Amino acid sequence: MRPFLKWPGSKYRIVDAIKARLPEGNRLVEPFVGSGAVFLNTDYNRYLLNDNNPDLINLYRILKKEGEPFIQFCRTFFTPENNSATKYYEFRHLFNTTDDRRLKSALLVYLNRHGFNGLIRYNLQHEFNVPFGEYKKPYFPLEEMRFFWKKSKKATFTCRDFTVTMSRAKKGDVFYCDPPYVPLSATSNFTSYSAGGFSLAQQAKLAELAEKLSGKGIPVLISNHDTAFTAVTYQNAEVSHLQVRRFISCDGDNRNEVGEVLALFNSGEEAI
Repeated sequence: MRPFLKWPGSKYRIVDAIKARLPEGNRLVEPFVGSGAVFLNTDYNRYLLNDNNPDLINLYRILKKEGEPFIQFCRTFFTPENNSATKYYEFRHLFNTTDDRRLKSALLVYLNRHGFNGLIRYNLQHEFNVPFGEYKKPYFPLEEMRFFWKKSKKATFTCRDFTVTMSRAKKGDVFYCDPPYVPLSATSNFTSYSAGGFSLAQQAKLAELAEKLSGKGIPVLISNHDTAFTAVTYQNAEVSHLQVRRFISCDGDNRNEVGEVLALFNSGEEAI
């Protein structure tokens, strides 16, 4: 099942490769849940799904709580009259100014499907700033939202720093981490979807925590670009290499294969 949100870097296309490397466990924990492609396509007893974007987590919580009434509310924004730059920027302003969480969540679905390339991006003032996408007929993800809602009954959604989520690991957990990727070059910045980005120090911290959890018998699988930095950072993990075809620029026709890694920290040893 595809996620109901468009998402640059979505793991939907490589979810089979991820599933093949995820160990069995009772609960899957995702500190960087994003659009939830792995959550939607795995079958654990429970899920702990975290992201540092409060708008995203509020959307997931409201969808889980309300289900069909909220889905139909979101659907009301998908009309021919609302598919214009004028209405888009009007709704974008409303999204940035309203305190109504239900309305804000519905608007996020609208903005995600009508905005450029499905980006969810903010400026330094935490204002959503993605431009209008100019699509002929934006798709309303009815069945995808229904599927997410039904499966969300097994999930708990949190909005914390990844370090906090990882500090609350329990025996029987399995972690899948999909952080903002390490840039392919010094000038690459297309993986920074939120203000603040994700530093190399944070990348190293994630690997450090993964190794510590592994030593306690809690496996951690991390996705990232295949670079010299990740080769060193994941040197104590079991690393799989793959090529992923995806957009690498604003040019929608420009698809290149990019090297990625799946690094599994899984010593199999439990803490004494």
